[in-house]
Amino acid sequence: MRFVIPVVIISTLTLTCAYAPASSIDMSPTALVELQTKANQAQPRDKCFLYAELVSQMTDLAGQQLTSGDSGQTSETLKRIQQYAEKIHTGVANDSRKLRDAELLMRRTTFRLKGMLNKASYEDRPTLEMTLKQLNQIQTELMMQVFKK
Repeated sequence: MRFVIPVVIISTLTLTCAYAPASSIDMSPTALVELQTKANQAQPRDKCFLYAELVSQMTDLAGQQLTSGDSGQTSETLKRIQQYAEKIHTGVANDSRKLRDAELLMRRTTFRLKGMLNKASYEDRPTLEMTLKQLNQIQTELMMQVFKK
């Protein structure tokens, strides 16, 4: 019994901390454009994390669009996520900053996408599955880079 209570408390705190940043993200169009501009103009060392942050925020936006039933916008947002994910893939370098943070962000993003996949309509599933597959590959690549160091 002494072991169970600390485990439950630690698990609860971990889950609360893991989801707190995602819920406080500003997903206004101007905030996304500012982050996109910042990521495009950043130093090569910083781009990986900034694009991971952009993908995470856009995933939250896609989740809201999916919940509201806007299938067309969801599909468009998922395609943009795939474009930014490709930029993460090409920008992963040995000297990237915040590589571990980017990997954790991608892990949380893929977790949220899996949840969206369970709620998605039949028409939205192929794009969601393709995006999820791409993000899983990038998350694995980032994890390998983290452990390489």
